[in-house]
Amino acid sequence: MSVRRVMGTEVEYGISVRGQPAANPMLASTQVVNAYANAAQQARRARWDFEEESPLRDARGFEMARDVADSSQLTDEDLGLANVILTNGARLYVDHAHPEYSTPECTNPRDVVVWDKAGEAVMRRAAELASQLPKAAPLLLYKNNVDNKGASYGAHENYLMNRSTAFGEIVEHLTPFFVTRQVVCGAGRVGLHQDGSKHGFQISQRADYFEVEVGLETTLKRPIINTRDEPHADPNKYRRLHVIIGDANLSEISTFLKIGTTALVIAMIEARVLPGDLALERPVQELRSVSHDPALKHLVRLKDGRRMSAVQVQMAYLEQARTFVERHDGEPDDQASEVLRRWESVLGRLESEPLLCRDELDWVAKLALLESYRDRDGLGWEHPKLQLVDLQYADVREDKGLFHRLVRRGAMQRLVTDAEVTRAMTTPPSDTRAYFRGRCLAQFPEQVAAASWDSVIFDLPGQESLQRIPTLEPLRGTQDHVGALLDECDTADQLFAALTRR
Repeated sequence: MSVRRVMGTEVEYGISVRGQPAANPMLASTQVVNAYANAAQQARRARWDFEEESPLRDARGFEMARDVADSSQLTDEDLGLANVILTNGARLYVDHAHPEYSTPECTNPRDVVVWDKAGEAVMRRAAELASQLPKAAPLLLYKNNVDNKGASYGAHENYLMNRSTAFGEIVEHLTPFFVTRQVVCGAGRVGLHQDGSKHGFQISQRADYFEVEVGLETTLKRPIINTRDEPHADPNKYRRLHVIIGDANLSEISTFLKIGTTALVIAMIEARVLPGDLALERPVQELRSVSHDPALKHLVRLKDGRRMSAVQVQMAYLEQARTFVERHDGEPDDQASEVLRRWESVLGRLESEPLLCRDELDWVAKLALLESYRDRDGLGWEHPKLQLVDLQYADVREDKGLFHRLVRRGAMQRLVTDAEVTRAMTTPPSDTRAYFRGRCLAQFPEQVAAASWDSVIFDLPGQESLQRIPTLEPLRGTQDHVGALLDECDTADQLFAALTRR
């Protein structure tokens, strides 16, 4: 049994300009992305190819009309904002008012951690470069999800699934899981409600912003289960589960468990082995109630009348996953075993004493920091200093961010090394189509006119039109598949000729 599947993350970063509270965030975000692109990218900057995108197609079997869609949903329109494809296969761009980094396609939770962390490093360097421009004020980036003025920005996940899996079963089994998994992967937040007007601490930064159970939107009427049907792959074989209900994690353990446990639950949904006895009576309300109770004592109400804590619901999924892995033909891979081991470990400690997870989970680490300030200075939750501590935890600067200080003190566990993260800033995963995309951008920068998740487009001498190489199968275009060919080809013309002869 394996947790292997094609997956990745998309993270919008909070941005501010020091000394300029009224600065235009879209302009500032553009400066960040362009500064990195100008310093690190090829001479000719490949554009993003929007042709195959379909953000208004709904998994429930219809397509939303463009004239009724909110403008934030029209992600297939080129607005002329900074939009860069990196040699590691990732996408770095401006999503409305925020710089966003989308990881390349990965096949396992640990690789997602590596390339997600590479995104933090890219953003950190981009902010440094933008701040060095003539007459530029320092630009600060935060890996968080709220501005405490009522706005929230996303940290999304993507998982490729079998198209044959009924969407109703996805909704049925993932809704209770998503409502309760925040106890493992919440980022923690000072303030309750969207504008933070009620004093206190909650587990998730995003929980207060979700309003419906199922829907297509991502910025308005946010749903627990998003229905966007845009696979970026062969639509007859795959659907892409676009998960918008998650926090931006700095903890590598939180990210590993967020991705790994979700991959296991998806595998069980595809295998149709989940019993379906964990349906919640009021998922949206329970999402907020769980988040607002860092003591983890709140009991969610199930449709069958039972009451369970969020940790107990997660334990039920854990037991089903363990049974599923044990009964599956063949030995579980190392990462599946590691996900199960860590999942059981943190749930057991969360049930007995949450602070025992302070060196692994973001929300617990943040709560412990805040409580130390409260105890030392006698601060109530209404004190503005605590919101500053919350914000400083998410600062991507290694010398300023409180998360990074915890890492340096050995007070936060890690899974990956600095060397792996540095390499992943410029190098793609070797076992997905991201390898082909990244190698082409690095090797033939002048000839790659555009690219997207499912194609690379060449501008070749002597050709009257641009030449598209489709990459609809995410597990082709790997190092094993095309590495030797790329090594043999000195020009893009040679590569294109070799690919089109096959």
